[in-house]
Amino acid sequence: MIFLIMGVSGSGKTTIGEGLAKRLGCPFSDADEFHSNANKQKMAQGIALTDEDRWPWLDEIRAAMQKAYDQKQNHVFACSALKKAYRERLQTATSNTVLVFLNGPVDVLAERIGNRRGHFFDPRLLHSQIETLEPPTHEEALLMDIRQSPTEIIESIIRQSGQRL
Repeated sequence: MIFLIMGVSGSGKTTIGEGLAKRLGCPFSDADEFHSNANKQKMAQGIALTDEDRWPWLDEIRAAMQKAYDQKQNHVFACSALKKAYRERLQTATSNTVLVFLNGPVDVLAERIGNRRGHFFDPRLLHSQIETLEPPTHEEALLMDIRQSPTEIIESIIRQSGQRL
């Protein structure tokens, strides 16, 4: 099974993704690993990425998802996947993707981003991500409130993904 953990910056994609992968005993891949140096530099300078910047990045993630699926591996991926078109592109990798949307109040997201150290994402970009976000519905994704503990979120993902499949 392929899990795609999505949400804006600061929502906990990496924390939840790593925890879920550990719990399932499978690999984890963060979308940040797939960004080009040019994309990372833009974001570090507070410049929002365009769709043209994102398509090659999304295609790299999609290829990794397809490879894991083809090898019949469980794998957890974390990616902002802000727009429905991005999620649709990623989900063509497999018919067996569980989409998980991490969402929460702007003040919680801003506080988390403000407390980060050593990450290339400029905190000023949070509002552009929120403006870009096309939230999935409960039919499309498991919806998780980031105010819950990571353990509660992970257990809920496992429980709900079993019910969906």
